[in-house]
Amino acid sequence: MEKVTAGRDALGAFAPKFAELNDDILFGQVWSREAQLSLRDRSLVTVVALMAQGLVDSSSRFHLENAKNNGVTQEEMAEVLTHAAFYAGWPKAWAAFNMAKEVYGI
Repeated sequence: MEKVTAGRDALGAFAPKFAELNDDILFGQVWSREAQLSLRDRSLVTVVALMAQGLVDSSSRFHLENAKNNGVTQEEMAEVLTHAAFYAGWPKAWAAFNMAKEVYGI
């Protein structure tokens, strides 16, 4: 995974510590633990976690695009969101599906 600077870019001047934790810890140390969990699997977990919260924002889009870039196919994403819908909520799944359709170009 390439080095993420989104935290510093968006919040570095306002909240430098938060930006540092976002870029260096979350996207640096946590996401780099590929021996424990692949980027592909981390992407799936993250998409489901965001869906479960009902988030359909730029972070959701980023992580859907990240999942696609990490090898999650359209069919796999549809299956994961369908499965998660029963645990996280049907309306949340609808919202996630609409965004996933855009990301996968459907």
